[in-house]
Amino acid sequence: MKTIKIFIALLAISVSAAKAQFVKAELQVSGLTCSMCSKATEKSLRTLPFISDIKPDLNRNLFVITFNPAAPVNLDQIGKKVQSAGFAVNQLKTTINFDKLKVSDNKFNYSGDTYQVVNAGTKSPEGVLPVTIVSKGLASAATLKKYNSVTAAQGNGKVYQVVL
Repeated sequence: MKTIKIFIALLAISVSAAKAQFVKAELQVSGLTCSMCSKATEKSLRTLPFISDIKPDLNRNLFVITFNPAAPVNLDQIGKKVQSAGFAVNQLKTTINFDKLKVSDNKFNYSGDTYQVVNAGTKSPEGVLPVTIVSKGLASAATLKKYNSVTAAQGNGKVYQVVL
């Protein structure tokens, strides 16, 4: 009986992991001046159900976020939580498992949103890769200006641009 329970638990974990496309993220926040600012931002982010852990790096104004594999990730909510704490997202780099996503014409869909890879070339992304989000509210003004000439994809939900 104990063996069956362990097997079921392992099966449940592997099924949850199989659904996870977004693995982790590095969120750089601008405007943080002290540990209280960092703590307020961290507290705001922890309310999101798809975030399982956050490790702040005060020297680089960075939060290393681990996502809950059983919950869909909503990048817009991350940006809104940072803004509600009184700060701005400077950069959002996330690690995505492309083996579990269908990429076509440098676009993929995840949880009702469309993600356009703006610098993929002709090769489709494979494996676990870090990507930088270059969409309004999730990138600095300089980064947005650099990729402003790229035509946004059409799709249901929010459209995000990402750079490999």
